[in-house]
Amino acid sequence: MDSHRTAAGDRPPHVVVIGGGFAGLWATRALARAPVRVTLVDRGNHHLFQPLLYQVATAGLSAPDIAAPLRHILQRQRNVTVLMEAVAGIDTTSREVRLERGDVLRYDYLLLASGATHAYFGHDAWAAHAPGLKTLDDALHIRRRILSAFERAEIESDPAEKRALLTFAIVGGGPTGVELAGTLAEIARHTLKREFRNIEPRDARVLLLEAGPRVLSTFPESLSAKARQQLQALGVDVRTGVPVNAIDAGGVLLGEERIAARTVLWAAGVAASPLARALEVPLDRAGRVPVQPDLSVPGLPDVFVAGDLAAVQQDGKPVPGVAPAAKQMGRHVAAAIAAHLAGKPAPPFHYRDYGNLATIGRMAAVVHLGKLKLSGALAWWFWLTAHIFFLIGFRNRLVVMLNWTWAYWSYQRAARIILGRDEDNPNP
Repeated sequence: MDSHRTAAGDRPPHVVVIGGGFAGLWATRALARAPVRVTLVDRGNHHLFQPLLYQVATAGLSAPDIAAPLRHILQRQRNVTVLMEAVAGIDTTSREVRLERGDVLRYDYLLLASGATHAYFGHDAWAAHAPGLKTLDDALHIRRRILSAFERAEIESDPAEKRALLTFAIVGGGPTGVELAGTLAEIARHTLKREFRNIEPRDARVLLLEAGPRVLSTFPESLSAKARQQLQALGVDVRTGVPVNAIDAGGVLLGEERIAARTVLWAAGVAASPLARALEVPLDRAGRVPVQPDLSVPGLPDVFVAGDLAAVQQDGKPVPGVAPAAKQMGRHVAAAIAAHLAGKPAPPFHYRDYGNLATIGRMAAVVHLGKLKLSGALAWWFWLTAHIFFLIGFRNRLVVMLNWTWAYWSYQRAARIILGRDEDNPNP
């Protein structure tokens, strides 16, 4: 332990955690009783429950329902300092983290858990026309585009443009794409019913575009097939096996077919945070850091990487970039640091798979838990209960439960307020 004392001599070792997501927050909380001082750095002031981010994007929930201030979550943990700052660089030789405003944090242990961002497979120009969904800002932007499309269609006189405004294309058939498509179909067919005079919202066209052979490719084929059936029952046009070749302000090019759509949403891929490059170590093709069994960086035993930024193999397969895995990695890093301080070897990380869940719409979902496979209403209740349980804070759970109960009986969505204005959508 003495070898990790700071220059002050009598101060406990300093752990710097970059990122307040699942991995960073769970590591920080797990260090509550450790003889260390922790500095948690995040460019935002809140922890976000990302699995429900699509609910904010589709006006089902408001931002505070699925987010909580980091300072509030950690207010009773006296060994933690929270800094709302962006990281400019990392010097692993001098053990320093440089912040954008110029301050320098010296560390004894470093956890890099800055997550992932959108990946457009080399077509970065698509980002301007097909926003992805990773942050609250993304969700509010997408919500504005979706709701504004109906408003613009209401005042549009050209039939072709009206059809384009009422066409929504979601690129990517993973859980986020499936959830967005199913919810959009419900908004068009139920939530907005009888609210417009010049358009019929139920005529809106929702397309889910997946280049692979099936949606929800990480689920068993039987559940993928049931998910597709449930999407189609909601009115979603599911296209698989054909890649998107171009995206612009007018729509998408699906193979050789041109689809006019004024709202295109991206749910097809993610890339690791560019901050990984600051470590100056080899990265995998997705920009993630291949780590040691204890989640430390090869050659840097005092630097750990967790969450979406870590490339971890288990039983010959990559550990998935999901919230349960990030939480487990965060807790493991805390245990590894405690082992280091005690002069003991850190145990290897082992991911415990709790299964996959994806919701499609009202009373429609799929659940895969080991040998258990559920779909339909039972899977939807399971999904709902699990997500309410894992939300941080009693207030969040209560508000979400009340909103969902009201939405279930009324088909209404609580957060349908358009804020701001998009430059490419000048009309209110």
